[in-house]
Amino acid sequence: MSKEFYQMTAIELLAAYESGELSPVDVTESILGRIHNLQDAYNAFCLIDDDGAMASAHQSEKRWLAGAPQGRLDGVPATVKDLVLTKGWPTMRGSKTTDRDQAWDEDAPAVARLREHGAIFLGKTTTPEYGWKGVTDSPLTGVTKNPWNTDRTPGGSSGGAAVAALCGMGPLHIGTDGGGSVRIPAAFCGIFGIKANFGRIPIYPASPFGTLSHLGPMTRTVADAALMLSVMAEPDPRDAYGLPHDPCDYGSILDGGIDGLRAAYSPDLGYSTVDPEVAAKVAAAVKSLETLGVQVDQVDPGFGNPQEIFRDHWYAGAAFVLRGMTEEQRDLVDPGLRLVAKKGDRINMDDYFKAGLARSRLAMSMRQFHETYDLLLTPTMPLPAFSLGSDTPIGQDGSKWDDWSPFTFPFNLTGQPAATVPCGFTSDGLPVGLQIVGRNYDEATVLRAAYSYENTHPEHSQTPETTLNNG
Repeated sequence: MSKEFYQMTAIELLAAYESGELSPVDVTESILGRIHNLQDAYNAFCLIDDDGAMASAHQSEKRWLAGAPQGRLDGVPATVKDLVLTKGWPTMRGSKTTDRDQAWDEDAPAVARLREHGAIFLGKTTTPEYGWKGVTDSPLTGVTKNPWNTDRTPGGSSGGAAVAALCGMGPLHIGTDGGGSVRIPAAFCGIFGIKANFGRIPIYPASPFGTLSHLGPMTRTVADAALMLSVMAEPDPRDAYGLPHDPCDYGSILDGGIDGLRAAYSPDLGYSTVDPEVAAKVAAAVKSLETLGVQVDQVDPGFGNPQEIFRDHWYAGAAFVLRGMTEEQRDLVDPGLRLVAKKGDRINMDDYFKAGLARSRLAMSMRQFHETYDLLLTPTMPLPAFSLGSDTPIGQDGSKWDDWSPFTFPFNLTGQPAATVPCGFTSDGLPVGLQIVGRNYDEATVLRAAYSYENTHPEHSQTPETTLNNG
């Protein structure tokens, strides 16, 4: 084949399995080898299950040879972020406070759906402790590095998943997003990621950060994400907030085009400062969408910075995480998370309910905004990936990671779907992302727009030279 196994998309692998050109056994063995070769350089994984993955690959091979593949993903390698329950594997959440020696006998809904459809689970990807911040390092698993420049962060909290996707350590990766945690690392690493509408992908158990938390696919291509989302969105009765099942096959709508869509382009949401190189790349991407038939108006959505609303919700969640810990356990926790939790402890009920009311007004204003506009276009991040070793690009109070992610967390508050697609590189060779936000429940239009842009600009979906450990 012209491509190495690790370069192939899920859709290409499935076609090759169906034709008999490739076996899931050979593909899985090869990708596991790549994971081990890259692990020391980037630290994308906190668990790698060679035996389990190869056993699943042999079972998949038998099904394909019998002409009876299991579901829509049979034999496709996948990973799970270490915040998401996975049967047979510990879910440590990046924390030394988690008891590894307990029964791990349940799959979260997204994992269950992928497993039912025959996906091969390779391992678990790194996260900051409890996913609390926008970079990926934790007391338990250390620092994850950006393959474009190993002195830079890949972002977070799904940084391990983003690195794994970028470097061909499997085509499909489950991420979570409570304030940008799919979109931040996807933008910093130059891959595609989508935060589905709240309730679209069932969640169990409920996140301590409540209804801010979403799940989403992280992949190298929009088409793979669409396939993955179609599977992840299948219903599960354990999610009390799950939407009624929409049987949409997202892959089938990608070719529908975007001519005639109406989009608002907001370079800064009316209150943010954006790096000039980032701003220029995003503006060029918006112009490209115009050439594809999208009617674009430069207009802000009209809300002020909702940072304090977000913090009241986020800090309260952090306080809840630590409230049940002993003093000895708290001493093991990331100092930044401890600081956030202390702030959360000071939030009284009046303030929390006021934040909830303000959140509902924000969501209402965006619903009204989308009566006019199909899409909102913004930078995903206001800056490229910054240096390792800090929770913020300028070394300020580490609890304030939302200071440098102003474009992502508002849409966790509103719950609407939002994706990032690579739209170029800075002069230092670091990826830039275009954020595409859709009206509530309309992942399909977001995916169509991203797919149309991706097809027009394949040059933005590059991968870096990787540092192999050939030991």
